[in-house]
Amino acid sequence: MTEESYRFLGRNMPEISIAVGLIFTIWGIVAYIISDMASITAMIPMFVGGPIFTMGLLSKARPDKRKTFMHISAMFGLLCALGGLRLPMILMDDESSNLLIASHAILLTLGGLYTYLCVQSFIWARKQREAAEA
Repeated sequence: MTEESYRFLGRNMPEISIAVGLIFTIWGIVAYIISDMASITAMIPMFVGGPIFTMGLLSKARPDKRKTFMHISAMFGLLCALGGLRLPMILMDDESSNLLIASHAILLTLGGLYTYLCVQSFIWARKQREAAEA
């Protein structure tokens, strides 16, 4: 008997998307508050986390459109990881705040892990489809 979906730590990708989206969203709001609401850019994690969260919810609500929603979500995960790639430059800047460093570290690590999991789930789905056709 084959599994119905790719799982990581017992969770399927829509559930992981919801959790990752919530983490990014909460961090974006916290970062904005910590920065004394001085910069809207502190909310960037929320701007990318919101769509990941939403696509996770839509994937659960509309399984027939899951492939589309998860591909959109993966794109936002990749944007997170790419945005976090500024981390080395920020670490070399003596005037970078701990908040900026933390935000980029979260974008890079969580965005990178999420993108990796998305790719693994797409590979898993393709193998399942090919096995069913054989």
